[in-house]
Amino acid sequence: MFQWIWAAVLYLYGILNSLYQCPEHSQLTTLGVDGKEFPEPHLGQWYFIAGAAPTKEELATFDLVDNIVFNMAAGSAPMQLQLRATIRTKNGLCVPRKWIYHLTEGSTNLRTEGRPDMKTELFSSSCPGGIMLKETGQGYQRFLFYNRSPHPPEKCVEEFQSLTSCLDSKAFLLTPRNQEPCELSSN
Repeated sequence: MFQWIWAAVLYLYGILNSLYQCPEHSQLTTLGVDGKEFPEPHLGQWYFIAGAAPTKEELATFDLVDNIVFNMAAGSAPMQLQLRATIRTKNGLCVPRKWIYHLTEGSTNLRTEGRPDMKTELFSSSCPGGIMLKETGQGYQRFLFYNRSPHPPEKCVEEFQSLTSCLDSKAFLLTPRNQEPCELSSN
């Protein structure tokens, strides 16, 4: 009987300890019903800082990346965001990319045009000028950390890594950001 009680106490301690060690992450919520207020603070330039995922394969897309600069702008239609990026590869090449995100009414979930399997969720970050995305698609799930500065405080990266580790992400990738970012094209 004593062993059963002791096992139950240790089990409960383990559950409480794991809950305590994993900080809460609050999902951003839509401020306005018409979608005008939500994207406004998130428009503009962002730097990709780090990624985390359950496996290395889910981050393989970023293996050749030195840095990425994104620009989020209002789209040409309501409930639409345009995302432009320039990717600086480790060998120095600049690769431009474009996406269209569709806002989900009443939430901060984004759908990527042309990728019906992909879902993007936005989360707040305790880091000044930071934001975290959770991307899920067919066969992958990854967390991505962006900041308004190309070199945020180290504690911000540590907090992101700690949080995503609590969320079962065992693989972590920090972009080197050794080279100058590529210029964002205007089209």
